[in-house]
Amino acid sequence: MKTGLTLGKFAPLHKGHQLLIETALGETDHLILMIYDCHDTTDIPLNVRSSWIKDLYPEIELIECRDGPLEVGDTPEIKNMQDDYILKILKDRKIDVFFSSEFYGDHVSKALNAVDRRVDPDRKQFPVSGSLIREDPFRYREYLHHRVYRDHIKNIVFLGGPSTGKTTITRKMAEEYNTVWVPEYGREYWVKYQVSRKLTLEQLVEIATGHIEREDRLIIRANKYLFTDTNALTTSLFSIYYWDKVHPDLMKIADEARQRYDVTFLCDKDIPFEDTWDRSGEVQRDVFQKITIDDLNDRDIQYTTIKGTVTERMDQIKKILNA
Repeated sequence: MKTGLTLGKFAPLHKGHQLLIETALGETDHLILMIYDCHDTTDIPLNVRSSWIKDLYPEIELIECRDGPLEVGDTPEIKNMQDDYILKILKDRKIDVFFSSEFYGDHVSKALNAVDRRVDPDRKQFPVSGSLIREDPFRYREYLHHRVYRDHIKNIVFLGGPSTGKTTITRKMAEEYNTVWVPEYGREYWVKYQVSRKLTLEQLVEIATGHIEREDRLIIRANKYLFTDTNALTTSLFSIYYWDKVHPDLMKIADEARQRYDVTFLCDKDIPFEDTWDRSGEVQRDVFQKITIDDLNDRDIQYTTIKGTVTERMDQIKKILNA
């Protein structure tokens, strides 16, 4: 049985890394991958970077190295420090082949008494590096698997009662940041399928599911931010309002919304009510604004209220995002 080893920060995991990993998997019976913590290099946590590898390569034996040396270089001191740490982690395990694309393949393979296998060291197949991607993930997104790229995007959601300016501000912020935005799927669905201004409990589940599918399609096209007009929390509130209950599937999706979005903005009702045919009046706006706030508080979701003109709201949002 041939055992291979590779290691790195994978900050982020890109197609050059994937070439290395897939080559190693093809040439060994068992592959161990050591992934290092690196707070000084990236703000993407170790557990997130590990999840990329687990999801894409579940057959790998993954070792998270939270106390690994951060020093990088070609000095004898640094090389000895790195070698000693690797040997300590592996204990007495036999490694047959060490896979890398870096200079350290020489000294690590000697320390392990393993074959030194370099994979595309000149970056001819994938001319990219982690540092380049960290500077501008959007520019180099072709080198990132969509599972990795989506974790580089902040999903920003706008909530609020009807006619509080959610769609306008979502679209405007996307234009401001040269990115894409997610229209409210529920409104489109309601216009098409409503009967006597109502939808069934099952149809409300379809709205929540369809909205998430739309987010997932668009997030891999986003540039730094994805701006989203409402989410499953709104759909669940409509379900309670009209049916006094929520379908279990919708309840699950709404519960998951707490972790799905990076920043939540509540649009204030300080703008004139636009009384279109698909809305139920200004009184209903007041009701839904209140229950939206109550729901956010009950779920302990942090949010920022934005108010004023479109320009004033944009300035408030940019201040939060820049911070």
